[in-house]
Amino acid sequence: MTLLKRYVLRLFISLKYITANVVDRNNGRIVATASTVEHSLKNSLECGRSCNAKAAAVVGEVLAMRLKVEGLEQGQGRGIHVDVNKEIEKKGLKNSTKVWSIVHALKNNGVKLILEENGNETSCSGYRVHGADDFRNRRD
Repeated sequence: MTLLKRYVLRLFISLKYITANVVDRNNGRIVATASTVEHSLKNSLECGRSCNAKAAAVVGEVLAMRLKVEGLEQGQGRGIHVDVNKEIEKKGLKNSTKVWSIVHALKNNGVKLILEENGNETSCSGYRVHGADDFRNRRD
């Protein structure tokens, strides 16, 4: 049985670390991962006590490179699904710039993303990308 959303982006953001995984939902296996916990990334970033959007972008770039090495940047033609609103809700609004930084980095490095918004799927190429100012100026 093949799931429609085979490859899914999962993010784990804490005060000190950022981890991004692409999961194959058919077998529950992580096919690519990148994290600020990794020695090579940790030494190149100046996270200190907390990681910022710049560190999130680096994690996104490294994940994109690893997906390309695995030949999965297109998600086997279907794309990699990400529910940005769900990820922001899980992480809190203050981490929304980190979530968007990872999404931008993946998209800018040639990864085909399928953004889900309110149950609807949208290809990332035709999607309006939010900047940090969009969230700072928003009043909820």
